[in-house]
Amino acid sequence: MFSMTDKQILLLPGPTPVPPRVALAMARPAINHRGPEFKALWEEVMEGLKDVFQTRSEVVILTASGTGGMEAAVANLISPGEKVLAVTIGAFGERFIQICRAFGVETEVMAFPYGQAADPLAIARRLEADTEHKIKAILVQHNETSTGVLNDIQAISRARGSHPALLIVDSISGLVAADLPMDAWHVDVVIAGSQKAFMLPPGLTMLAVSDRAWQAAEKCTNHRFYLDIKKARNSGLKGQTPFTPAVPLLYGLQESLRLLKTETLAGSFARHALMRDMVRAGVRALGLKLLADDTVASPAVTAVCVPEGMKPADIITPLREKFGVVVAGGQGDVKDRVFRIGHLGYVSCSDILAGLAALENVLIDAGVPVTRGAAVAAAGAILSEGMPAGVETLAS
Repeated sequence: MFSMTDKQILLLPGPTPVPPRVALAMARPAINHRGPEFKALWEEVMEGLKDVFQTRSEVVILTASGTGGMEAAVANLISPGEKVLAVTIGAFGERFIQICRAFGVETEVMAFPYGQAADPLAIARRLEADTEHKIKAILVQHNETSTGVLNDIQAISRARGSHPALLIVDSISGLVAADLPMDAWHVDVVIAGSQKAFMLPPGLTMLAVSDRAWQAAEKCTNHRFYLDIKKARNSGLKGQTPFTPAVPLLYGLQESLRLLKTETLAGSFARHALMRDMVRAGVRALGLKLLADDTVASPAVTAVCVPEGMKPADIITPLREKFGVVVAGGQGDVKDRVFRIGHLGYVSCSDILAGLAALENVLIDAGVPVTRGAAVAAAGAILSEGMPAGVETLAS
């Protein structure tokens, strides 16, 4: 029986495991966050973030969860009564809608079924019909964590054509796991979170903001105080923050950015794609269905449909209690239909193989007919065929 004193294998879409180097960095002694040591830390982190966001635009860091970043984007860029198009494919798209309505923003919803990606052509048609340009922004998820679906942000950006709407992208669980070149794709705001592929505990949200978006911020009349991105930008240019920062998390971010620089973004994308393919092959070998099609499958998390007659808890609980493998339940419309296997951040291919072996045993114990060893064999075949040299840099 698994003991809570033993190591758990976190296969969650967040929070994700923290590398030992990052954990040690966060244990450094306290410093004056208004002093020269902090300024040097801040400047290194800012340069590293611009590389990860693939932008030369200003980046702000707020001490908050990813939802705080979503709220900051709305409160700083959209005035009460202005209209946005919220494109939703799952629970976190619905959260964007809730935030908009809380701030008095007129919200038109374009919803797609759970498990499907947004259709850029549908977005293009809607914007073409908006001849008066009443829609001030498009809000969309890069990676929908609740369904394991990756939206085509480049195509959605192109769908705007000549329409002036801002494109605000929640990439909290997508950035670093999947490519999102902000400047090349003409994205106006990209939101990230520390507890995903950045391999940190929760507590930081980062927003990269284009010049067009900064112009909108100057005109925005909505209410904000702590999550004021103009305050954050102005303080950041001086190597400070407007309010007390989470210095240990910033030390951790400094170290995680160094790790990512060594691995390279391309290496990170390849590693996450490989683990995605391993999970999908292993799950299919067990006879389980996947919520998302291969063409839109997330490199960060996979939503797996539970077998007929079972509930997600019938899989999640024994995985944790018997094997120390921690996976997530479903959310929103698929809450009772799926469990989710995360494969982002400081997760290795060996973690994936161990998780699949444990899943196989849970299914066998539950009386589900599976071929013993099939999941690991299928995932192992993907690993043997698909691992580029150095793809395990972070996890090895």
